[in-house]
Amino acid sequence: MNVFSRLTPEAQGLGMTGQRARDRLIARLKEEGIADRRVLDVLTRLPRHLFVEPALESRAYEDTALPIGHAQTISQPWVVARMTEALIEAKIPDKVLEIGTGSGYQAAVLAVLCANVYTVERIEGLLREARRRFRKLGIANIRSKNDDGRIGWAEFAPYDAIVLTAAGEEVDSALFDQLAPDGVLVAPVGPAGKQKLLCYRRDGDEWKAHTLGQVSFVPLLGGVA
Repeated sequence: MNVFSRLTPEAQGLGMTGQRARDRLIARLKEEGIADRRVLDVLTRLPRHLFVEPALESRAYEDTALPIGHAQTISQPWVVARMTEALIEAKIPDKVLEIGTGSGYQAAVLAVLCANVYTVERIEGLLREARRRFRKLGIANIRSKNDDGRIGWAEFAPYDAIVLTAAGEEVDSALFDQLAPDGVLVAPVGPAGKQKLLCYRRDGDEWKAHTLGQVSFVPLLGGVA
């Protein structure tokens, strides 16, 4: 989906939110091992500063997580890039499920690359703001709902890819049940301070994981807020 042809001057940015700041971020991501040109192109052009609070816009193109309210964060750009790389490595998934909409930034990145994105957020206030950002950018291929993401979104399963943006001690089996046989699931797993970013693919009758790196995510919680 090409959302970049109609970006407003605000979205294009200026100074600390302009192209030079974005180019510095991309250079750093390359140094840290992000190599997929498709991912780098999206992160260069998608206005991350529109997904953070106005007071933090000048920091939007630093390679760091930032608070977005409700004790949640927008993920570090390296993490977004690494998760996206893993999801599209074998093929561009047609249908992706995201658990934890947050600011909406990861969903927006995926929406540029994939045909259909489904995203679930338990905190209604965050989801409302994310939807506003999607509309502002003209992103129309994201479907979202306010619900307990741990149980996924079975109505539209199976998914070619599933990504979790909060960490649990393990991945709920309900999510694997909603994944296509040749699908991929990327999730942070483990307790605070000991989390690993894992990529799951099917190996025979089992889902096997390999580690993409050490990470630090907010905890995956149940219920709706």
